[in-house]
Amino acid sequence: MRYLYLLSAAAAALIPAAAGAQDAPTPPATAANTPAPPPANNNQSGDIVVTASRLDHARDAILPSLGASDYTMDRTLLEKQPGGVDRNLVQVLVQVPGVTLDSYGAVHVRNEHANLQYRLNGVIVPESISGFGSTFDPRIADSIDLLTGTLPAQYGYRTSGVVSLKTRSGAFANGGDIGYYGGSRGTIEPSASVRGSSGGLNYFASGSYLQNDLGVENPISSRDAIHDRTRQYRGFGYLSDIVSESSRLTVFGGASIGYFQIPDNPGQPGAYTLNGVSSFDSARLDQNQREITYYGVLAYQYAGGPFNLQIAPFVRYSQTRFTPDPLGGDLILSGVADRSLLSSLTAGVQADGSYKLSDAHTLRFGIFFQNERTRSMVASRVFAVDANGGQTSDVPLSIIDTGGRDGQLYGIYLQDEWSLTPTLTLNYGARFDAVRAYTREQQVSPRVNLVWKPGDGTTFHLGYARNFTPPPQELIAAPTLALFAGTTKQTEIGAAGPVRAEREHYFDGGFQQTIARGFKIGVDAYYKIKRNLLDEGQFGPSLVLSPFNYAKGYAWGVELSANYTRKALDLYANVARGQEKGKAIVSSQYFFAPDELAYIANHYIFTDHSQRWTASGGASITIGDGIGKLVPTVDFLYGDGLRADEPAGIVPNGGKLPSYFTANFGIAQNLDGPGVLKGVSIRLDVTNVFDKVYLLRDGSGVGVGAPQYGARRGVFAGIRKTF
Repeated sequence: MRYLYLLSAAAAALIPAAAGAQDAPTPPATAANTPAPPPANNNQSGDIVVTASRLDHARDAILPSLGASDYTMDRTLLEKQPGGVDRNLVQVLVQVPGVTLDSYGAVHVRNEHANLQYRLNGVIVPESISGFGSTFDPRIADSIDLLTGTLPAQYGYRTSGVVSLKTRSGAFANGGDIGYYGGSRGTIEPSASVRGSSGGLNYFASGSYLQNDLGVENPISSRDAIHDRTRQYRGFGYLSDIVSESSRLTVFGGASIGYFQIPDNPGQPGAYTLNGVSSFDSARLDQNQREITYYGVLAYQYAGGPFNLQIAPFVRYSQTRFTPDPLGGDLILSGVADRSLLSSLTAGVQADGSYKLSDAHTLRFGIFFQNERTRSMVASRVFAVDANGGQTSDVPLSIIDTGGRDGQLYGIYLQDEWSLTPTLTLNYGARFDAVRAYTREQQVSPRVNLVWKPGDGTTFHLGYARNFTPPPQELIAAPTLALFAGTTKQTEIGAAGPVRAEREHYFDGGFQQTIARGFKIGVDAYYKIKRNLLDEGQFGPSLVLSPFNYAKGYAWGVELSANYTRKALDLYANVARGQEKGKAIVSSQYFFAPDELAYIANHYIFTDHSQRWTASGGASITIGDGIGKLVPTVDFLYGDGLRADEPAGIVPNGGKLPSYFTANFGIAQNLDGPGVLKGVSIRLDVTNVFDKVYLLRDGSGVGVGAPQYGARRGVFAGIRKTF
């Protein structure tokens, strides 16, 4: 682990110590359609590049999509979208079919709450404690894939979608870039990267800084939020050495540090008295949150003929600190002021391999182990209350609640890719997973996918997956309820069941068809049956989500996608219809009111993140050649509205928010000379062109803490020099 520690420290050193477009669905890879990489035969520079390419192909072949829906955004498409590579990862992902935008930097894939897995170069990066900042920066990516559907057996734990980033490397060429992006709401975003190689060694490093006055969604509809500044630092480093013609050693890691002011909602009345003071201007509340994540991976890869293997130990540290208003505003407005510190240290190893038994059979296998140590400390200031909840003293009490847990995840899988005929492939297998943390559970999960390619440009897929999703240990910080009896932090429910692993039967089918040259369409449909459906909500002043379970649940949906690429023109459009419902809350009941629990115990309700209709699309065209290319681009997002309580207040999540449509426009001038102009790109972007005022959340609904509005119109400009 010494190398991983040094890597994380190096990545952190890149950071000051201050206190999209969518490609067409990619057909599932099979042994029949994966091109054989060229061989390497010596250590001369040209052959090193060939060896690196062959190793990249071998690594990708260990973990193909094999019947899942795979949506790919390569570097060219990332650069063509409004904002280019300065766009954040959330804005990239919402351009994929079936992805719903939410507040606090969250997205929902196929109406699931969270349950996303992130991988860098095929290796799982354990999730950080949730908050507002994105751990990963699209600038580091050569490509970004989102895999959904019935995933093959190598994918476990977080299964609503797999966000897979193939990071940039030195690519055995020296160079880099430096850029500046900024504009509305005080946005300042400088960034830089460097890459290079020496013999079989190649490296890449990237760093960026972001500052603006909209770090968290505005709780009011005004153009500018109150008390909402953010400062975010991100760094990433990659180092790879080709040890031999068949092996490579790679180390990479990164760091993300974010400081967030919590935006104020003016006009909120005082509810309690603090030392004789019973009013406080809620527009002057000073709550803040800091988020830190460091991660590192050491990967050894071997590719020798029919046998391929990658072994990757990893480590991740994450911490979130919330501080309430120092003048006691939280106490006057809500009766509770929590100062919280949550931390998680994770270390483990992932090993994946493949062996080609014959032309018809390829075995894939792997193991996974992770140990996570979580700690929580919440220092609460509260008031004493009587049996009716009335305040009995204006002098606050101080209560400290601490907790922690060491937990483990274990996993193993085996599967066979069987080419039944040249056009028909069956991928079948199973995985076994176990969790030993706040819950002790395990499951054997069979997986099967059938892929049929009856002709050029036509692919059908049909699949089934049994999934096992352990609860996120880093988010479970169950309060000691007895400590808060007789205070403003006491709960109406005095006991609760433990958060459990979700178990799911997942059915998926669809097809992709090339209609004409450059024009492709895709249709995908799915149905899920869930037990112990996992959900998350905001309960309390700290904007860290907490998990809970519905006893039963189900979800279904249909997605349509279309893509047209012809010479300089790129067009795409997606539309999705779906929903998710749950019944009977069976864990963390102390977060809910008794009447809410009673209704949900006997009725299926929409989950708060369920959205009926979602659509996205975009276009770009490249104009010119020679020394300059002009690239205008546009994209849009439509949301039918997330759930909210109905006006009568009887059915939880029985209503929905108004629909919205937003459009973004960008134009980039890319220069290729002469002199200092070579490699210069200048861009102008306008987000929310029509200045649409729209709600992402209105503060009502199960597990929803505060209202949040989408960002108003913004104008941004940037310049980047590649060398």
